[in-house]
Amino acid sequence: MRTLLTTFAATLVATCAFATGSAAAELPVEYDGVTGYAHASPTASPPGANNWSCKPKAPHPRPVVLVHGTFADMADSWQALSPLLVNNGYCVYALNYGSSNGSGEFGVFATGPIANSAGELSSFVDRVLASTHRTKVDLVGHSQGGMMPRYYLKFLGGAAKVHTLVGLASSNHGTTVNGLFTLGSYLPGADAFFGLCQACEEQAAGSAFLTNLNAGGDTVPRVSYTVIESENDEVVTPYTSAFLTGRRVTNVDLQAQCALDQGEHLSMPYDHIADADVLTALDPLHPQHPACTLVLPVAGG
Repeated sequence: MRTLLTTFAATLVATCAFATGSAAAELPVEYDGVTGYAHASPTASPPGANNWSCKPKAPHPRPVVLVHGTFADMADSWQALSPLLVNNGYCVYALNYGSSNGSGEFGVFATGPIANSAGELSSFVDRVLASTHRTKVDLVGHSQGGMMPRYYLKFLGGAAKVHTLVGLASSNHGTTVNGLFTLGSYLPGADAFFGLCQACEEQAAGSAFLTNLNAGGDTVPRVSYTVIESENDEVVTPYTSAFLTGRRVTNVDLQAQCALDQGEHLSMPYDHIADADVLTALDPLHPQHPACTLVLPVAGG
């Protein structure tokens, strides 16, 4: 009897220890944009991303690729969403792209020609697919990172390799020059490269690049699209220009979901409501129901 009790106790302790260890293994999710953007780096990956031994499991069979926006990098953009996705069982990957005129050496990316950046995304997706032995990925992008993949889908064969594109405050139909100057003023080092930023010119409303991208419709067949946007967006202006039209499109207005969400362009990746919407877009059979609590401009929450 004593032996049985000893064995039971040991098993119980081991089980509790395993459970505690599993909980402790969860990555911290940083919902403070001020702290998040301080992680700017020319090389660092966000927490949990780019684990090249990760193999997607049945509940989430597609790897997720995170695509940052203009003047940003993968480290400063995804301190919340990367660990959140990993904690929810996804294999997560992120890249830096679009360095031009040496901007990448300072952690300032996505300034080069957008078509070239789409080519970099294409190569990265191929690497992810080869590593994970999957045929399709899901893409989640912020700002230019939500728009640029549409070039990859439309012109570079990406439609055959992407199941879902989720955009946070995507510059899908362009913005004003004032909006881009506003973005540059927030991110350290961006001002120095503003005049050398071809991607900025190509994101201006009415540019030849966007006219070509949007000709014939916003979407391509067999890809699902979700756009998550804030009415307070001061970079993509008017904010409705982020939204897409077409089949298999879901447009989400954050303030229509929660009036307490006062986030804007920069806070989008650090907004717990927007990030919950990303989880829903990637797994619509298990929708998230985030608490409607205060989200602040830039800082998120």
